[in-house]
Amino acid sequence: MFDIVGKRFGFFLISGVVILIGVISLATFGLKAGIEFSSGSMMTVSFDQGVTQGELKQELANLGYTNAIIQRTGEGNFLIRTRELIGEDKTQLEDALTAKFGHLEVKEFDSMSPMVAEETTHNAAIAVAVAAIGILLYVTWAFRRMPNPFHYGTCAIVALAHDALIALGIFSILGGILDWEINLMFITGILAVIGYSVNNTVVVFDRIRENLTMGVSSNFEAVVNNSLVETLGRSLNTSLTTLLVVLALLLFVGASIQNFAVVLLIGIIVGTFSSICIAPTLLVVWEKGEWGRFIPWLPLRASSNR
Repeated sequence: MFDIVGKRFGFFLISGVVILIGVISLATFGLKAGIEFSSGSMMTVSFDQGVTQGELKQELANLGYTNAIIQRTGEGNFLIRTRELIGEDKTQLEDALTAKFGHLEVKEFDSMSPMVAEETTHNAAIAVAVAAIGILLYVTWAFRRMPNPFHYGTCAIVALAHDALIALGIFSILGGILDWEINLMFITGILAVIGYSVNNTVVVFDRIRENLTMGVSSNFEAVVNNSLVETLGRSLNTSLTTLLVVLALLLFVGASIQNFAVVLLIGIIVGTFSSICIAPTLLVVWEKGEWGRFIPWLPLRASSNR
């Protein structure tokens, strides 16, 4: 039988290293906010003649848009992010680009004022916070007949925070290297990942509850490990099939849902890991009082239990 729980501190180390890299990236690059969160305008344009990304960036700088962000889409179009275009600014920009590169077509245009962007940021933060609190309360209630039901809810939230931090770190790296921005599709993806991850975690927790009720073993660590092994196939198969669907979305739907698809891709992989290797094993750490192995100078109650 696989000893998943016995390798718990190795899993924690892997997660800690990945999260640390993400935190360093967040401190270095931060997150590039899309127009929904920072205001501005974004247009998708296509040119009849060949135009390189470098040429377009240089021309925008010549026109005064030195901070413009440009991305190439899978269809060969360009996503151009600028400050908010007010009044005739959009028409003047189109005319200037047409004069330089020939006929262009604006396929999509969005603009967001600072006031609306601030409200959107506030609402997005509330949505994520409400989801986390709701999950904590639900999981605690669902396992209310178990000893220490709050442990289950807390471990589920820690796993969700783990997934979100890794997703934020990866998007920070992508933003620093490829100028990727976070937008409402990113928040939608995060919320979807939260739901997906907690579903996998609850399945494992439910099997732990069943095995404890049946008295499979008096050793809590053994019960958790048995439960993980019994649900491992189900978790991996579900994640694999979902991953194939998300890959299809990413490859064939296009840039309009790029952030959503990439967040889901990250979330499925990381969420599967956390639901198997983080949330259940944290229950064991809590049960055995092993927190001192994370912070060596704390007293180890675990030593008195052995």
